[in-house]
Amino acid sequence: MGEELKEKIGATVELIAGSNGIYDVALDSRIIFSKFETGRFPETEEIIRLIKGGS
Repeated sequence: MGEELKEKIGATVELIAGSNGIYDVALDSRIIFSKFETGRFPETEEIIRLIKGGS
């Protein structure tokens, strides 16, 4: 997903290893997607929409 975000919107992505199945996506230290809360992994287009400020 990191490469796709870089290609599509020029985002600089940092992957940080977690544990216990945690998968969060943060923008400027603010979590915009949480697998824990949703129970699923995000789609790349969904993350792009969240980064651009859409719902």
